[in-house]
Amino acid sequence: MMIRSWRERVDHLLKQDCLTEALALAWSFHEGKAKAVVGLSGDANKRKAVIADRMVEILFHYADRTLKKCPDQGKIQVMEQHFQDMVPVTVDYCLLLQRTDLLFSQMYDKLSENSVAKGVFLECLEPYILSDKLMGMTAQVMKDLLLHYQDKNLMEDMEACIVHMDITSLDIQQVVLLCWENHLYDAMIYVYNSGMNDFISPMEKLFKVIAPPLNAGKSLTDEKVVMGNKLLVYISCCLAGRAYPLGDIPEDLVPLVKNQVFEFLIRLHSAEASADEEVYPYVRTLLHFDTREFLNVLALTFEDFKNDKQAVEYQQRIVDILLKVMVENSDFTPSQVGCLFTFLARQLAKPNNTLFVNRTLFDQVLEFLCSPDDDSRHSERQQVLLELLQVGGIVQFEENRLIPMAEKAEFYQICEFMYEREHLYDKIIDCYLRDPVRKEEVFNYIHNILSIPGYSAEEKQSVWQKAMKHIEELLLLSPNKAADLIATHFDDQIEGIIKNLQDQFLLFQFLRSLLDPREGINQDTLQMSPCVTEQFIELLCHYSPDQVLETLQVLEFYRLEETIQITQKHLLHEASSYLLEKKGDVHGAFLVMLEQLRSKLLVLTREIEESTELHLLKDIEDTLVKIIALCQRNSHSLNQQQREALWFPLLEAMMSPQKLSSSTALCQYSEPLKSLTMQVLNNMAAFIALPSILQRILQDPVYGRGKLGEIQGLVLGMLDTFNYEQTLLETTTNLLNHDLHWSLCNLRASITKGLNPKQDYCCICLQQYKRRQEMADEIIVFSCGHLYHSVCLLSKECGIETKGQMRWTCYKCNSSNKGGKLSENFSELKKGNGASLAQSSSESLLDSQQIQAFDQLCRLYRGTSRLALLTELSRTRGGEKHGLLNVSQGDPALNSVFQNENFQLHLTPPPLTEE
Repeated sequence: MMIRSWRERVDHLLKQDCLTEALALAWSFHEGKAKAVVGLSGDANKRKAVIADRMVEILFHYADRTLKKCPDQGKIQVMEQHFQDMVPVTVDYCLLLQRTDLLFSQMYDKLSENSVAKGVFLECLEPYILSDKLMGMTAQVMKDLLLHYQDKNLMEDMEACIVHMDITSLDIQQVVLLCWENHLYDAMIYVYNSGMNDFISPMEKLFKVIAPPLNAGKSLTDEKVVMGNKLLVYISCCLAGRAYPLGDIPEDLVPLVKNQVFEFLIRLHSAEASADEEVYPYVRTLLHFDTREFLNVLALTFEDFKNDKQAVEYQQRIVDILLKVMVENSDFTPSQVGCLFTFLARQLAKPNNTLFVNRTLFDQVLEFLCSPDDDSRHSERQQVLLELLQVGGIVQFEENRLIPMAEKAEFYQICEFMYEREHLYDKIIDCYLRDPVRKEEVFNYIHNILSIPGYSAEEKQSVWQKAMKHIEELLLLSPNKAADLIATHFDDQIEGIIKNLQDQFLLFQFLRSLLDPREGINQDTLQMSPCVTEQFIELLCHYSPDQVLETLQVLEFYRLEETIQITQKHLLHEASSYLLEKKGDVHGAFLVMLEQLRSKLLVLTREIEESTELHLLKDIEDTLVKIIALCQRNSHSLNQQQREALWFPLLEAMMSPQKLSSSTALCQYSEPLKSLTMQVLNNMAAFIALPSILQRILQDPVYGRGKLGEIQGLVLGMLDTFNYEQTLLETTTNLLNHDLHWSLCNLRASITKGLNPKQDYCCICLQQYKRRQEMADEIIVFSCGHLYHSVCLLSKECGIETKGQMRWTCYKCNSSNKGGKLSENFSELKKGNGASLAQSSSESLLDSQQIQAFDQLCRLYRGTSRLALLTELSRTRGGEKHGLLNVSQGDPALNSVFQNENFQLHLTPPPLTEE
């Protein structure tokens, strides 16, 4: 048995038609990565040459097989997929073997026999071109590649390939024309630069397109904007020594390219200039296209310039041209002019600056930007001047002239900038107040000056005084923010500010923002006298009476007597009632609301005679709900007589309009009034006994004579309520009785359950209890099944005498639980005599398991004592037997367990017990 040589191993794969595997194996031999290689001798280069020749033979065979295996019929997509699977293998190995001569001659000619295979071949080259692994190719292949991409409209892919290829072998003019027609500007610039070392022609072609509309003042199309942006980037690359769109310009060409581009930009006229063309057309066009970006390009270029004579001349020359173009023409906006002088200010502020700019030009720009006659672009002109000052341009102006011009032009940000340089912070407050755009920012500015460290005491004092001087103006601007500022920094001046404010409505807004906790100001930090709060309440009653009640509920630090006088003065009855209740005068609060209700009921009767006003019913209902809530809140703390003094006048007030039911006009409102009366009855029944309510109604002089039909509805409603409550009471009693019966039955069954011992001997002495007949000894049996002699348990200290009774614990169970808390086991005592067990004279007690079951039962049904419930129910039912008209003298509602707010009924069905 012999190992096959490398050639035999490759041939074996070829015989099996595994061409791809054969190529991969051969390449592993070529790279020296294969194992057990036999048949290769000589040095490495010689071995690689032998293997490479064999791989070329396989590649030719592979190409022939690719064409032969192509499906003759079917869709074109099937053929494309076949070649996409096969052709890249050929390209890969030819490039790995560095046989581009073979790839672009014999292989390309062979695959070109099929048009689909040719197209796939050309497309396979793109990844290698983009990764710079394939830089050069024959002119024919390159031409076919461009035509193929053009036919398939793959313009972006073609441009990406062009900028990575060596196109010196192509027809440059034809490629440039192709790129221009298809808007491939990057490729066109690359062809000019790398093919002809021409860096000026691309700029000329692009300028010819974008210059005419810009000079005419027209807006550019999206395509021309793209061209302009590419032109700016191209100029920036050239001046920085970078190739466009990628790479670097050869070092020997960098100075030449920079000079050519600068000379081109500063040309006085273009090559094909018309008679009316303005001077420096290229600079003018770029300034019109994007002033800021063009100046940024120049700024970057100036950074790279060395301080030689030529560089200084170029900088000065281009600056002079920029000034001539922009300052002497009126077709540039203030923003564009400002960009230029900002650029110049930055250049002049450099330590090694060599530029010279006439200071008169800065004065002209200042006058241009601060022109008071020009209202257009006000914010733009101010922002431009501010930027110019911030970058160092302030040294070019006279400060004593700048501030008056800025104030005249209403450039308040410029004034702020200048005042801040001179530490005149108080004057900046005037700048904020005069600036309509930034008025609201004055509060933050004052707060920052007064609270942030870093300012002197004199500066803070001047700002404090200026703010106090303009305090009314600040309040007019924003009462809420002004109040916050005053509470933080001027809290000791609040009463003085209140006295000085003449506008009462402004004072009201200020006090509301200052004192209302809902506005967000911390009331704890304010030391206010009650007079100030009462002054605010009076203003609130005047300007916003609807909000008095809800405001009183959140306000603090006011005196009740004085505030009640204020609300009564403005006839705000609900607010007065709230204050009287807060004071403790519940009856007074009730009378105020009751009077309101009576007046509305009286208005209702009058309106019915003249015109119907249905909204009065809604108003009456709202007032009644508030009175009922007042009575309910306070009835718990009143005795029976005081409660009747609240509820009975309310009932009388609601029943009084119904006494006039003979009026035909009132008939349509009788049902709503009866419904409201029943609402009063239902609510007062929780605090007043029903017999007392019924007796009071029947004792009324109006209802005491004549027919009962007039009050039939009220009486029937009370009886229905009584029947409902009686049914509920009986049902509750039955449930409680059943629940108690079930609990007691289960408890009794647990206690009387017989005990079955596990063995017939004592667990301590291990003697059978039958053999100790001579001893009148008690036999103790536990629910766990363990059996003991009482003497044995006493010897182990498992019995304790309490109140004349013995309490026993199981010795064996407690011995196994020594680590935890020992629970006491109460046993069933039984006395043994002879061969039988005699019952002990001791009482039956609960063992530990029974106690645990009982505790669980108690936890499950924990609540009001059943005995208390049954006692209460018996007392209630006993009272009913005396008749409805017997008025109770006591106060059962107060002492009843049902009135306890923690009272709960556990009405879940009892669990099933095991038989």
